[in-house]
Amino acid sequence: MDRIYMDNAATTAIAPEALAAMLPCFGQVYGNASSIHETGRDARKLVEAARRTVAQALGAKPSEIYFTSGGSESDNWAIKGAAFGNRKKGNHIITTQIEHHAVLHTCEWLEKQGFQVTYLPVDEFGRVDPKAVESAITDQTILISVMAANNEIGTIQPIPEIGRIARERKVLFHCDAVQAVGAIPVDVNAWQVDMLSLSGHKFHGPKGVGALYIRTGSKVDTFLHGGAQERGKRATTENVPGIVGLGAALDKAVNHLEENGMRLIYLRDKLIRGILDNIPYARLNGHPLERLPGNVNVSIPYIEGEALLLRLDLAGVAASSGSACTSGSLDPSHVLLAIGLPHEIAHGSLRLSLSDMNTEEEVDEVLRILPGIVTTLRAMSPMYDDFIRSQQ
Repeated sequence: MDRIYMDNAATTAIAPEALAAMLPCFGQVYGNASSIHETGRDARKLVEAARRTVAQALGAKPSEIYFTSGGSESDNWAIKGAAFGNRKKGNHIITTQIEHHAVLHTCEWLEKQGFQVTYLPVDEFGRVDPKAVESAITDQTILISVMAANNEIGTIQPIPEIGRIARERKVLFHCDAVQAVGAIPVDVNAWQVDMLSLSGHKFHGPKGVGALYIRTGSKVDTFLHGGAQERGKRATTENVPGIVGLGAALDKAVNHLEENGMRLIYLRDKLIRGILDNIPYARLNGHPLERLPGNVNVSIPYIEGEALLLRLDLAGVAASSGSACTSGSLDPSHVLLAIGLPHEIAHGSLRLSLSDMNTEEEVDEVLRILPGIVTTLRAMSPMYDDFIRSQQ
């Protein structure tokens, strides 16, 4: 069997439809989309067609879609733009402890600029309580930022309820939907969000391109200054091939959302059952039902996540871990700690994330080889020996 790729939450392979749509932009349609001559106008038509595609996928207006370099930039723009754009009204921001670092590090930076940030806890499944969000609002609150679905454990947040609260209290609401767009239905009006971030490479589009939805009338400062691109809100020459690829990939994802979702849920649940049934003491992380269709995150006690990843890689399987060792940190995932896992358990976590390109045969193969790898690693663990003796 060929190598098995189950790290789709990190990035996805580009869809053939997206690649085909992009190729002319490197040759025939190479103009600057901001130029007024015909070559530029041809590029502009492609950019605006992609903008309409993104807007339709989100239930938004095309004029509310701004193209960016990816999810991290979209998060930064939304949070910093809303913070500084509304500083005269207040200086308080509400978010959660399990946000992506593009949100958390931005909020931490804003604290150095004089803003106050409340980091709300989550429950054992990684869900924030909307009542906690409401209770945290003060007369100084200008922004709430809560992700739609967690990139590590796949838990889907109660975004519509939080959106209703934010709307009633007249507080801007930003949603990092990088993991959600293309995986579950997203509707900015049903969710009542004022800003929403997405990234092309999470749904089989190209890397280096994303978008930020900004509801008409929301006071959000310009992020990049320079030219008049993106209606004067984000300077820099448009990435025409990337934007076109993002549009084509999102169009395909949305058009096949229901059928792909049902298939992925089947594969996800088979993978979860197989792991929990065949690896003693393994536990599922994240909500058992309210989770992304392709997300599997399990903790396997008495092994190191990085060692598990290396063994899987040698066996031809690409996955990721709850451990942050590869990033140079000795601390485990902040998400796993936030849901109450002790350090030693969080270090032995495994994320397998599926896309519509994965097959049932690949799931079966992972279930065949994973228990043996775990057994081998546990055989080298004195902690596991001590645990087994304590159970006798």
